Amino acid sequence: MDYDRAYANGPFIPGAETFPPRWTRDAAAFRASLGKRAKSAIPYGPKERNRFDLFLPEAAPKGLLVFIHGGYWLKFDRESWSHLAAGALARGWACAIPSYTLAPEARISAMTEEIARAIEAAARLVAGPVVVTGHSAGGHLSARMGCADLSLSIPVKRVAPISPLADLEPISFTAMNADLRLDPEEIAGESPARLARRPGVEAHVWVGADERPAFLWQARLLSEAWSCPWTPETGKHHFNVIEGLTEPASALMSACLD
Repeated sequence: MDYDRAYANGPFIPGAETFPPRWTRDAAAFRASLGKRAKSAIPYGPKERNRFDLFLPEAAPKGLLVFIHGGYWLKFDRESWSHLAAGALARGWACAIPSYTLAPEARISAMTEEIARAIEAAARLVAGPVVVTGHSAGGHLSARMGCADLSLSIPVKRVAPISPLADLEPISFTAMNADLRLDPEEIAGESPARLARRPGVEAHVWVGADERPAFLWQARLLSEAWSCPWTPETGKHHFNVIEGLTEPASALMSACLD
């Protein structure tokens, strides 16, 4: 099996190159539209990328949605995804979007710990339930927030991983592993599909129905391991499956917050 091909998304999405600049543009416009309701670069740890942005609704928040960005643990940061807070804010929820230290500077296990600390820091600023979602590598990290082995000082009500990488072993066979440095120990300890879901944490796995077979397999694998619902959304591929987070009435937002 060609694992690099199996986990490549861009070559199979028409106009793939147009998505990142659009995300950056839409995110900047959204931040500007919020004015003082957008709080930028709040520190949660000592490292350069230990920062999160917090977006607030017009009234007192009903709770906190945390979105964790993807990029195969190798690229992107919080500032490309601000617009994805729109659906949560329209529903009266706050939304936090953290950056985290990327590979090769950090191992995936260290990223998991950073995200846990980011969620704790954001939850200290927003009262109410905490829901964690994320996309692709961020889907992996959001799923990790629902695992029983992870130490969190605040309760997470629900995790809604989007296109998650739930078993890391196939990623270890790609060229990316030169930077990720996955080994058998980390694969076992950081693969949500191999770990128990924390009692009391709800879960709903989301994926685009038009995604690569590897991502459909990963999503189904996690839903079966955790005995939780999974939804392959019709007409969505890996780059547009997150767009439902911008719409308060979308099925994806319902999976996160209802």
